[in-house]
Amino acid sequence: MTSREATDGRVGPVAGQTVRHGTGVNSNRAFPTDAHPTHLDPFVLFERFYIDPEKGFPMHRHEGFEIVSYMIEGGMDHEDSLGVEHTAYENEAMRITTGSGIRHSEFPADGAACNGLQLWVNLPRADKDADPDYADATTDELPIRELDGATVRTVVGDGSPIELRTPMEYLDARVSEGWTWEPDEEWTGFVYGVEGAGTVDGDAFGEGDVLPVADGRSVRLESDETLRAVAVAGRPHGEPIRQRGPFVL
Repeated sequence: MTSREATDGRVGPVAGQTVRHGTGVNSNRAFPTDAHPTHLDPFVLFERFYIDPEKGFPMHRHEGFEIVSYMIEGGMDHEDSLGVEHTAYENEAMRITTGSGIRHSEFPADGAACNGLQLWVNLPRADKDADPDYADATTDELPIRELDGATVRTVVGDGSPIELRTPMEYLDARVSEGWTWEPDEEWTGFVYGVEGAGTVDGDAFGEGDVLPVADGRSVRLESDETLRAVAVAGRPHGEPIRQRGPFVL
């Protein structure tokens, strides 16, 4: 991800980086990338994943953070060391608190490919050894607001059953005309393009693009057709993020 200045001198949107995980899984990663290796406290990683039929991630261990998976197309089968077996489909979410350690697997459901969004959220140092936990939410459980110029679904935040140990919001916006996102002024976050095309604060923005947001910056999204984007922000912990592959120390 290479930074560039927007029309008003601020950092503008940039393209994510293709990451090939092997085992039939590829992703478009917003951060961290080779060109932009930093995290966005409290966020460790964000990417859109694509899993081929009959491929995926066998059982593997995670520690020290929380995971939010949100499905865009198809279904994903989840199984973990807590005994949970669940399939999430389009516009459904799963949250895992890895804490002191959890093992899980992720495979596409029904013999078909799937894709979705995955966010890793750092746990504050005091919660690194928390008991692992799991929660999920169906489409009907995630509240929707019909606004002038946009439809906004809350994945994490007011009204959603998905809660994390870090105060945050995660919104899925389908912008038909225009929508202004105003995150908490003390939070850090980003906007990521899922489908379609439009602008953010007057700069071209589309699928796979990401715009980091901080310092109370509001963001205006507009589209002549339809732009789908997620807007995510959370309260920074002010602690170092030390990622070692599947572990966040």
